[in-house]
Amino acid sequence: MEPRYDTLFYDGQCPLCAREIRTLRKLQRGRLIFADIHEQRSGNSHLPSQEALLRRLHLMTWTGEWITGLAANVRAWSHTPFGFLFRPLLWPGIFPMASRVYENWADRRFDRKYACASCSAGDSA
Repeated sequence: MEPRYDTLFYDGQCPLCAREIRTLRKLQRGRLIFADIHEQRSGNSHLPSQEALLRRLHLMTWTGEWITGLAANVRAWSHTPFGFLFRPLLWPGIFPMASRVYENWADRRFDRKYACASCSAGDSA
């Protein structure tokens, strides 16, 4: 049977993201590949846009399925001995609220780090 590797796409220029990735690298059991979004070739047709990748955490499963946001985070942590601690976030009574919290945080992070730069670049034209 072939090994099954998931690929986690992360923002290597985000200090908080980089810290979590360092922890995941140490704890994971060898089945998670880490891909810094900023090191991916632009125009790679099988990847979502760079903005989409930066807005939400993306994980591509070993079957080629894309998982985003909170579900991607839970899947990434499932590659560690602590994955069981994250699974309740996917429960039907918890997931909608936890997902909204994650999305609000992710939008604020993106806007603070990237959106202002793109707005100001558009204003100078």
